Amino acid sequence: MSDKNIDPLKRVEDQLKKCVKCGACRTNCPAFAAFQREPAVARGKVALAQHILTDDIDLDDQTYLAMSKCLLCGSCVEKCPNDVPTDEIVIAARESLANKRGLTTFHAAVGQVIKNRGRMKMGAKMASLLGPLFFKKVPETSGLRLRFPVPFIGSKRYIPEIAKNSFIDQHPEVIPGEPGKPRIAFFVGCMTNFVYTDVGEAALALFRHLGCTIIIPKGQQCCGLPGMSGGDIETVRSLAESNLAAFEKYDVDYVMTACATCGGALHRLYPLVVGKRNPELRERLESLAKKTVDASQLLQQLGLDPSETGDGEELRVTYHDPCHLRTRGIVKQPRELLCGTPGVELVEMEGADKCCGLGGTFNVYHYDSSMDINAGKSEAIIATEAQVVATGCPGCMMQLSDGLKQHGSNVEVLHTLQLLARGIKQ
Repeated sequence: MSDKNIDPLKRVEDQLKKCVKCGACRTNCPAFAAFQREPAVARGKVALAQHILTDDIDLDDQTYLAMSKCLLCGSCVEKCPNDVPTDEIVIAARESLANKRGLTTFHAAVGQVIKNRGRMKMGAKMASLLGPLFFKKVPETSGLRLRFPVPFIGSKRYIPEIAKNSFIDQHPEVIPGEPGKPRIAFFVGCMTNFVYTDVGEAALALFRHLGCTIIIPKGQQCCGLPGMSGGDIETVRSLAESNLAAFEKYDVDYVMTACATCGGALHRLYPLVVGKRNPELRERLESLAKKTVDASQLLQQLGLDPSETGDGEELRVTYHDPCHLRTRGIVKQPRELLCGTPGVELVEMEGADKCCGLGGTFNVYHYDSSMDINAGKSEAIIATEAQVVATGCPGCMMQLSDGLKQHGSNVEVLHTLQLLARGIKQ
């Protein structure tokens, strides 16, 4: 079983020593660009983590605040000459702070919600039914604005509508395909399940077009990344166990995700964070990770011909790289699929690989700074004169939509799969 007596930072102590404080991370860190303070940059986080480990710093609100100023985007890790895994260090530091001082009120609430799918369903249903009371439609957009401020949300942001029925509830657990074709388990993710259900429908259409058997385990839960952002690793472990149980019931060739964040959790962070702390789960988590593939990656691997699925509509499209795809090397696949879609003209934006500023709960704790980071992304999208910006993460979709609307832009935000599946009759 896991040893909760070990300070999480002890697990990364050798990695802390690899940082030589050269400052290369300053150039690539979106948080540093927003805050312009040393604690916001990677080497500042490493120094702070060293102090937390040695207990020679007050664990006050300022310590929490400084460690929260990280989007876990991995930009610093990719560019670090010493290969310092700052994202892993930040996760360990947040867990250490949570163990020593307790979870913040917000993250304690997040944990209670994400580890109970029934509670999430009830909340989504109530948000859908009571939407007109709390939200107002934004003219000529599909977004909503709060009628009055709400804690942790405020009234500035644009919010997508909650689906009346969750994606998982709309489909049987097993959708048979053609004999001999791959069997795919679909990890749906919370945003696709409760908000962007059309993304899930596009995924089904594309993989059914290829003759695959698709399994949507009813027992699947949130991937847990919102909890990991706040150091609530115990909730993440519980969710990982539930997801293992749900997906191990089926003999499948692949576990497919259409959300970069969920894919990053299953493919990298489950083994790295949960597996290291829970050796009894490590082998099972590594097995799940090996089967986990992004939808665009799998479509290309299975030989999808996008000329057979696109509807031929003339569209000028630009593409945003989600951090959790970029750091896994999934960069060419979505672009090649889009370029092969009849009518689609793909134009690259400046800084397509830069973080959009969401960063999970970073967007809640530091909304204004999150949108400062996003401003450059919105301006880059608008500069391409594209009609559509495509991406592979529903979280990024929400952030991009918010930023573009605040810039007065009508650029449509779509998932890559939605563009690819437009010509398929469902």
